[in-house]
Amino acid sequence: MMFKTKSFYAGIIWAMLFVPQLLKAQSNVIDEVIAVVGDSPILRSDVESQYQQVMMQGSNYAGDLKCHIFEQLLLQKLLLEQAKIDSVEVSENTVISYVDRQINEFINRAGSKEKLEEWLNKPLYQIKQEQRNIIRDQLITQQMQGNITGDIKVTPSEIRSFYRSHSDTLPQVPAQFEVQQITVYPQISVEETEAVKARLRDFQRQVNEGRDFATLAVLYSEDPGSAARGGEMGYMSRAEFVPEFAQVAFNLQDKNKISKIVETEFGFHIIQLVDRQGDRINARHILLRPKAKPEAIEEAKRRADSLATVIRNGDMSFEEVALRYSMDKDTRANGGTMVNPQNQSTKFQVQQIAADIYRQVEKMKPNDISNAFLMKDERLGKDYYAIIKLKSFNEPHKANLQDDYQLLQSLLEEEKSQDSFKKWITKRQQENYISISPNWINCEFEFKGWVK
Repeated sequence: MMFKTKSFYAGIIWAMLFVPQLLKAQSNVIDEVIAVVGDSPILRSDVESQYQQVMMQGSNYAGDLKCHIFEQLLLQKLLLEQAKIDSVEVSENTVISYVDRQINEFINRAGSKEKLEEWLNKPLYQIKQEQRNIIRDQLITQQMQGNITGDIKVTPSEIRSFYRSHSDTLPQVPAQFEVQQITVYPQISVEETEAVKARLRDFQRQVNEGRDFATLAVLYSEDPGSAARGGEMGYMSRAEFVPEFAQVAFNLQDKNKISKIVETEFGFHIIQLVDRQGDRINARHILLRPKAKPEAIEEAKRRADSLATVIRNGDMSFEEVALRYSMDKDTRANGGTMVNPQNQSTKFQVQQIAADIYRQVEKMKPNDISNAFLMKDERLGKDYYAIIKLKSFNEPHKANLQDDYQLLQSLLEEEKSQDSFKKWITKRQQENYISISPNWINCEFEFKGWVK
């Protein structure tokens, strides 16, 4: 089985995340040390807990799954031992930030902090401490692995040589397309904005008169990520908030203090300080989003269609219109060209782009301009109209230098990274103390140097 350097440890951390069934299963395991790498033990419960997680997710691993997990843990310990030698560390603030986001996700799944504690039969502080250790190791191993393979570079001549030598085994590339977009958001009326502010001022009054902020957040906040938790966002640093929100939230000095109304790209907020730990705060907020009136939505459609007409008539290029009139700050500066967030390229496969956009693309030819169509900005919770241009389209094909240079570069970098990492593992297996329980030495390991 090929060792995947870039995604390997992402799988480890997911397997180590807790769910109630996993922890209950783990609590019934009679523990024992099954291996030692350097001075770090691996417990049988470590393997069992990850095995339970993978099985619940549905495993299609063809070999001995427990042996596979065991070898993953051996590799992790080997990286951690080297990290000690190289003094590789991660800041505690970074660890806590990751832990808080993870805990917030679990609270959201459970429905409340109390339900999570009941679910896991542990107080929240203990859950956080366990996660802190797991995530710290994960971040260190990721950094250590990056140190080992981070200097891998490939030259154009190497890429051409790779293409020639792998011509028979290069992958099939699915249909791909490049898309440019221009977005037009409906204008929000002053009356609607003032109505939203008036509601938030009423919430401020109710809290000051004794009503629970969290209850109001559950009932009225339009932030889907925090409303179910009473608006609570968990401990976060200033950099994790948008600037307008951070400036007000971090200026709150007293617990339970209610902020003034804050406007951000998401809408209007009021904020309550829950707690402060160093340079991080835990805050609640109530978010309300002004809604565009039907006539404003229709006007946005007319404006988007008029921009499409300007482009089709040749009065302005798509790129010029995008730069001057598009309301999407992420794409307007580069002519409206959309960037694939999965690989940072400008090419998309069918499953990588919004369904509403693909419904337009599938009936277009390169350089066609669509009519205006309604879209939903999921991040901001706003409707808008868009027009798109199909910049290019590539039929399904075998990878080639002309169309897939970036893909070939990535494949070669991955191959060289794997080779480099395998050599590093072989060397460190020889240099480190490794002891494996007799009950586990018969595993079919990918790397043969574990048993000495």
